[in-house]
Amino acid sequence: MMKFSADEIPVMESFYTIQGEGYHSGRSAFFIRTAGCNVGCVWCDVKESWDVTPAQLKPIAVLVEEVLASKTDFVVITGGEPSMYDLTPITKALKEVGMEIAIETSGAYPMTGDFDWICLSPKKFKMPLEENYQLANELKMIIYNQHDFKWAAELAEKVKPECQLFLQPEWEREDKMLPFIIDYVKKNIQWKISLQTHKYLNIP
Repeated sequence: MMKFSADEIPVMESFYTIQGEGYHSGRSAFFIRTAGCNVGCVWCDVKESWDVTPAQLKPIAVLVEEVLASKTDFVVITGGEPSMYDLTPITKALKEVGMEIAIETSGAYPMTGDFDWICLSPKKFKMPLEENYQLANELKMIIYNQHDFKWAAELAEKVKPECQLFLQPEWEREDKMLPFIIDYVKKNIQWKISLQTHKYLNIP
């Protein structure tokens, strides 16, 4: 892993948009997408986030300025895989200016930082650490094939009872898998459906 100082973090992109997925879908949010990931999902829609270069190191102070300029009160840290890094400095800086902070993570690394909402989105290629299941406020399972329903049910047993449960079709297979997801949720009412609404809205 590339070394860098505590006052900067590798960032692929940062932007103000509308959260398109999961529990906070439809809410305005400033996204900080960290660079670097070794989870390696074959269907990842941001494979360009896997690599990290020194040129992508960005001062945390600059990110905070961007967040404040957006006038939002909600920040989502995603990736890549953000939990690869110590997120304590950036979450501390964002909290100091009054931000509510969420993270989307595979849970494959120890969690660091101060978060108001943890969305755990497990990947078979690099499973979550056992300790991270109980930290999750939201479990978002990507449904690529029929076996993923069984996997989702198994992982739902590991999270706390109040954790919000979402099934989300993999984008390229949405037409095929969505009817199965609808049927599953009707029979398993603890689950909800998450769609990538930002793609329908044609926004980042």
